[in-house]
Amino acid sequence: MTGTQKDASGATAAGTEVFKPIIDDALGKLLARQGGTVTPASAGQPAPKRICFVGLENKSSEELGDFKDQIVQVIDTKINQSGVFQQISGRFVKAGLEATRLRPDQLFLPANQRVFIGVMEAQGQPFDYMLFATLTSGTTREANSTQKNYLLTLELVDIKSGQPDKESAEIRKSYRTSRW
Repeated sequence: MTGTQKDASGATAAGTEVFKPIIDDALGKLLARQGGTVTPASAGQPAPKRICFVGLENKSSEELGDFKDQIVQVIDTKINQSGVFQQISGRFVKAGLEATRLRPDQLFLPANQRVFIGVMEAQGQPFDYMLFATLTSGTTREANSTQKNYLLTLELVDIKSGQPDKESAEIRKSYRTSRW
């Protein structure tokens, strides 16, 4: 396909036509809010905020297959290109989670968070924020069709204050079923 051709539309499951717009929408709004602070000219350029993207949790009714890694890579790339954040390599994050034997959802307990932060700092990868991504879906069934609503939620958590910043984007998709 050329760059000008429209993305294919999945007949039975979500694909690029679902994931690309919700990533662009949710991440664009979140980054715009985070980059909205004004720095006096005399202060110089502020250092980019360091962000630890701990991954994507799939709570939708569909298996994501190879799209899961692609969604993570797209989010990583867009964060790096934003100029607002400096991304910690996903390889360091994975190593830190493995070293602590923690799952991303366990990082909200203060003791677990301190252990994880300590391991990341020991790797030379301190950070200011953690980013969690969650994909959910809701399904409505009719006689010969199904509608799915896909929701991507990004939650950015300041590790010093615990203050969250949350943004979501939704897209609806209709699937037709044929009866033979």
